[in-house]
Amino acid sequence: MLRALMSTMLTAGLGLAAAPSYAAGSGYDLLVGTYTAGSSEGIYRYRFNASTGQIEAKPLQVVQAENPSWLAVNHRQTRLFVANENGPGQKDTVGKVSSYAIGADGTLSFISEQPTDGDEPTHVSLSTDGDFVFVSNYAVHPEGNASLVVLAVDDAGNLGKVEQQFKHSASHVDAERQASSHVHSVVSSPNRSHYVYASDLGADRVFIYQFTPSNEHYPLNPAAPRSVVLPPGSGPRHLLFNKSGKQAYLTLEMSAQLAVFDYRAGNLVRKQLLNLAEGSGPVAGAAGALHFSDDGKFLYVSNRGTVNQMVVYAVNPEDGSLKALQRRSVDGDHPREFIIDPSGRFLLVADQKSNAIVVIQRDPKTGLLGRTVQSFKQDAPSALRFLTLNDH
Repeated sequence: MLRALMSTMLTAGLGLAAAPSYAAGSGYDLLVGTYTAGSSEGIYRYRFNASTGQIEAKPLQVVQAENPSWLAVNHRQTRLFVANENGPGQKDTVGKVSSYAIGADGTLSFISEQPTDGDEPTHVSLSTDGDFVFVSNYAVHPEGNASLVVLAVDDAGNLGKVEQQFKHSASHVDAERQASSHVHSVVSSPNRSHYVYASDLGADRVFIYQFTPSNEHYPLNPAAPRSVVLPPGSGPRHLLFNKSGKQAYLTLEMSAQLAVFDYRAGNLVRKQLLNLAEGSGPVAGAAGALHFSDDGKFLYVSNRGTVNQMVVYAVNPEDGSLKALQRRSVDGDHPREFIIDPSGRFLLVADQKSNAIVVIQRDPKTGLLGRTVQSFKQDAPSALRFLTLNDH
């Protein structure tokens, strides 16, 4: 394994693909992960027209897979890693992670799969050196196996068996939803500072791990401080660092809030706590995904529940603090994930419960969202990723 070489070639944050800016009029492939309890069959590859903002009706490829609910693409766009969110009561009861080769034309070819030693894996990410994958076993039921697991990846994209497994204690603030741990996502720190952060909805904490890539069998170890404590019953979901690496942003699913942190030597120091919905009273929201615009000037956050909005924030370039600019309906139900297309002119929302991918016009200068361009029928969409290697 060429770990030393890869380590010098990759820069901070290159575990996941960063989409470049493409001129309007170009097109590229869109990967869609889905839940497969209904009519969806797995992973779909569509052609997206960046000139019109339309997803072409006929898929380029359909990959048969069980509940490929989360997709992660490596920086070179040669590998796809998939969380197969299986568990008790489903067709496949075994939680798994899978790997695929991405061809020069975007074609996906299966490489390998491994059980995740847990239930309902909901998120997968790559280490900064590309040699490990981190998987979040969410485990819907309290008796399920919720955990963070680590698997090695070889140069050909083959996944090894689980190398490490970490479990957390629940907060029990919400007797139903926090009766046990629910690891929802795992992300790596920026600037190759070698930390990994596991957001645990059931624990009301983000757990911090030291990452030592040279230790092949024990790459993760608990850091000091051990965790970041969030408000009781808030339910942390997804964490995102900005390009500078000086700030981090976290969606709190259960309280429908967004936390802003300063990043200090591996620790996260909270400085803002924002309500996603207008006003300060109770709201039936559920914070979901969050992503920056490519220029880093705007942050977008989805709020689900009965709100079903996309919230647009302006990012202060001096200190990373946020100011709300817009709350816009997603024209659907349960915006689980979304993505800005590489041209920056469209935002695509995976409305899971209304079975559609909604394409919304976006102004790259102001960050504001405009009219709905398309509502594309897709049963239970849950993950969206663009491939930009081929412009055909």
